[in-house]
Amino acid sequence: MKKESDIDTGTAASMSWFPWLLARWPSSALSLLLLSVVGRQMGLEVVQAIVCSRLDPEVLQNVYAMAFAVEEINRNNTLLPGVKLGYRIFDSCVRYPWALQAALSLVAGDEHSCNLTASMSRGQPVNLLIGDAASTTTIFLSRILGPLSVPFISYLSSCPCLSDKIKFPNVFRTIPSDIYQARAMAQLAMRFRWTWMGAVVVNNDYGLLAIQAFQEETQGKGVCLEFIETLRKETIESDARRVALTIQASTARVILIFCWYTEVKKVFLELAKINVTDRQFLASEAWSTNNDLLRNLAISKVASGVLGVAIRSSTIPGFEHYLRSLHPIRNPDDDFLREFWETEFGCTSLSPCSGTESLEGLHNPITDTSQLRVTYNVYLAVYAAAHALHSLLSCPDTDSSHGNNSSTCSSPKNIKSMKLLQHLNNLHFTTPQGEMFYFQGGDAPAKYDLVNWQNTPEGSLKLVLIGRVDGFDLHLNQSAVQWSTGSNQVPTSVCSESCPPGTRKTNRKGKPLCCFDCIPCADGEISKQPGSLHCERCPLEFWSNAKRTACIPRQLDFLSFNETLGITLTTAAVSGTVVTTAVFVVFLCYRQTPMVRANNSELSFLLLLSLKLCFLCSLVFIGRPSVWACRFQQAAFGISFVLCVSCLLVKTIVVLAVFRSARPGAEALMKWFGPGQQRGSVCLFTSIQIIICATWLSLSPPVPQRDLGFQGSKVTLECAMSSVVGFSLVLGYIGLLACTCLLLAFFARKLPDNFNEAKLITFSMLIFCAVWVAFVPAYVSSPGKYVVAVEIFAILASSYGLLLCIFAPKCFIILLRPEKNTKKHLMAR
Repeated sequence: MKKESDIDTGTAASMSWFPWLLARWPSSALSLLLLSVVGRQMGLEVVQAIVCSRLDPEVLQNVYAMAFAVEEINRNNTLLPGVKLGYRIFDSCVRYPWALQAALSLVAGDEHSCNLTASMSRGQPVNLLIGDAASTTTIFLSRILGPLSVPFISYLSSCPCLSDKIKFPNVFRTIPSDIYQARAMAQLAMRFRWTWMGAVVVNNDYGLLAIQAFQEETQGKGVCLEFIETLRKETIESDARRVALTIQASTARVILIFCWYTEVKKVFLELAKINVTDRQFLASEAWSTNNDLLRNLAISKVASGVLGVAIRSSTIPGFEHYLRSLHPIRNPDDDFLREFWETEFGCTSLSPCSGTESLEGLHNPITDTSQLRVTYNVYLAVYAAAHALHSLLSCPDTDSSHGNNSSTCSSPKNIKSMKLLQHLNNLHFTTPQGEMFYFQGGDAPAKYDLVNWQNTPEGSLKLVLIGRVDGFDLHLNQSAVQWSTGSNQVPTSVCSESCPPGTRKTNRKGKPLCCFDCIPCADGEISKQPGSLHCERCPLEFWSNAKRTACIPRQLDFLSFNETLGITLTTAAVSGTVVTTAVFVVFLCYRQTPMVRANNSELSFLLLLSLKLCFLCSLVFIGRPSVWACRFQQAAFGISFVLCVSCLLVKTIVVLAVFRSARPGAEALMKWFGPGQQRGSVCLFTSIQIIICATWLSLSPPVPQRDLGFQGSKVTLECAMSSVVGFSLVLGYIGLLACTCLLLAFFARKLPDNFNEAKLITFSMLIFCAVWVAFVPAYVSSPGKYVVAVEIFAILASSYGLLLCIFAPKCFIILLRPEKNTKKHLMAR
């Protein structure tokens, strides 16, 4: 029987073509590490090894990590007391048949297993496998060995699919699922605002499922992939050239790579040929710590600044001393060590080693234990198996085969694979380094290192630890990162630059969500944050500033005397007042002339006075509205115009009465239209309007109010009509008098007289009515302060119409045609 610490290489020796396989499949490393637990009365033996390349430093470290862990456990008096472990190691070289053959030979037993002749009667073997490095092989073996309930602990198979305990109930892992490293990469992309990326993946479960997990994690978070290129081992040369050209033509500056280091090396060499050195690469744990890439000067310019997720590094106390103490004399059956020794020290069969050679003080990657990653996972796997077995052998076994209810413990004679699986599921132990370890549904807790490839003076690259990942938490020392540009400035990788505040994103037709245009927010809307999807509408009393980044109070707006429109209307009102005053003076100076006396001079003077009031009342509408201004302006307007129209109405009635009195028997008609009756009629008509205005203003007067309905940067301060009925009665009464006057004047327009004032009144009232009919729709449809301007314009237009139509012809005769200002001329027919 072999000693527990022996490494059997008998099978490897018969396969002389393994070194060629290493040259072609360097990633195979230690692809299948099998740990078989065989029950004996006093011990457990753990089984043998075959490796494609015995000289690969990582392979040797993994092999000796298992041997070291087994020896360390065997020396432990508290863990598996009275039980010893042995081991056998096989390498599948990423070949399914070899993996299957090795696994089945371990489970079924063969001539290399262990000499169990003396112990088979004492207990049936219970198998536990540690492996494989490749997820696809692990899946394959798990499906074969699953029905046998053979526990399976993988140290490097990170496919998310293996977390499905329904499909893979016997698989456990000391490496986290790729879901977590994809999530960490997604967090890095979102942290650095890399929204436009490319992806290169190996065409197997590792690459395809990892990129799928990355896309699911970034879905709806503004990260898009411009391309996803796949690589196949069988066509790696052509695939690498194609991928390099795709990266060169891409606008994405950050490239995510889920591949083995062999594929990455090919791609980097192709990129170096076409001088693509301005890309930032995001590395998966499969190649982020590979020394072969770091030392390769040909790709140092391409790979500078790589940011990667790596398997959490750790140290194994005593392991370096164990490695340096290895010697072929003390391990005569170790073909791995003998071959390494001959290569390292130049020993051959013709020139044998002297025996004084030693690994002490030798600088070789195999003795570098400063950052153990995969090797530590192997170490953890051995300890997990040992603790599960310890728990199984120590705990009460209620499933007694003898049918009694006494609490007994499982015996090495009767170890069942199913029970070992149960104990692995409930495993919780502390490693010799003081780390708490347990399986989360068969997976190791998500712990990673974040690493950065930085330049060295020699031209190669060095690995720098810049952060870590613990579950969902990402801790990064950003100031320590050296980017691909050689500076500390984070590279930018976007399809479209982020929309500045004051704009919103709108997608480009037929493009990914990361490609968009920036549209300025509409008036009254803002966006405060960069990259806003929508613009927010400002509250009613606020409006957007010029940059559409903030809501500011809307400016108070009203028709003032300082603005152009206010100045124009004021000038027109004052000019009308001046002209009316001039006409009044002319009529006063020529009051004894037939022209003035023939047209009822008293009513003419009263009409001029009312027109002056009409012109002046328009000024009350200009300026900041106040409580009293709002009340006075409508009262002044309503009363002034009623006074004006009343004068014209009485004038028209007098004209009609005069000509009616000329008929026989109508002399008594003039008694009802004497001067006193005329003044009384004017006062009566005006008094009715005064009563209407007084009632309106006392019950529901206009009040100053901000008009928020008009959407603009200004809010109009206006006199709001609290009662539309009151305002309608004022306008309606004026309209009633105007229509009556127009109707009567129309009847009197053809009376036989050389100067018939009824014609002038008819024209003036036509203008008056036209102005106020047009006023209503214009008033209703005008925005803001222009409502006031429309009302002022209507007042001035109608006042000018009355003034010019009635008094302009008379002033023309008085001042320019005095020969016509005679009684004879006026009475002529």
